[in-house]
Amino acid sequence: MTAHVALKTKSVEKVWGKDILPAPFLAPEGQRIGEIWFEPAPPCADLLAKYLFTSEKLSVQVHPSDAQAPEGLSGKEECWLVLDADPGATLAIGFRQPLGPDAIRAAALDGSIEQLLEWHPAKRGDFFYLPAGTVHAIGPGLSLVEIQQNSDITYRLFDYGRPRQLHLDAAIAVAQGARHPADLRRTIDMTRSAQLVSGSHFRLDLLAGPPDQTMLARFGGPVLVMPLSGEVTVADECIAAGECAAITALASAGFSSQGLTLIAQSLR
Repeated sequence: MTAHVALKTKSVEKVWGKDILPAPFLAPEGQRIGEIWFEPAPPCADLLAKYLFTSEKLSVQVHPSDAQAPEGLSGKEECWLVLDADPGATLAIGFRQPLGPDAIRAAALDGSIEQLLEWHPAKRGDFFYLPAGTVHAIGPGLSLVEIQQNSDITYRLFDYGRPRQLHLDAAIAVAQGARHPADLRRTIDMTRSAQLVSGSHFRLDLLAGPPDQTMLARFGGPVLVMPLSGEVTVADECIAAGECAAITALASAGFSSQGLTLIAQSLR
């Protein structure tokens, strides 16, 4: 197996996307790009990494767990790291008060679900982990990284009147009408290394500079490397900020002394 696989990028148009993207990305003329995907590939095919750029609110939505997903597909647990945020930008995660399935359905149908969600102020360095079943939405004015299980199953509950399909029955069947646990969100120092996720599906760290021996030991085996600044070098090839690669071993890579890199590993 080669030491690394540079992942192909995929620009995804979204009604809520942006026509002007932060460097190093460019939106094609006349297109509103909402997501930049790094198409999964071995040895890290179970993980999907992407950037999100928002100019409008995303739909109110929810994702199933592995047990709830259609046969042969995985569920979707995900996390967000905010890279940039306009003043007043917010994210909705979970409900302000517990709701049962009938109340969630009624609120989705009359549009009041938006007001029942708990909207969190967002700024650079804010980190959120979303277990499957968490009802959520993302507001405008945000640039963030999303690391998730490699699944594209999304059930929309409410979409602000946009002419897109809703999935009420499927969404109600998997939605948790609960508050988002406070220990699944925090603000991190974007100049220092930090452990972000150590869950049942994947682990994720923010790495400032090169890894120490503790990190090398924790991330034995294949990993995704996603430079946010600086660059990562594998087998004399450079992986720059705005790119992502799957590598066979963290120890095989060289890291910029002042770089900032996300390191992700599937645990499945």
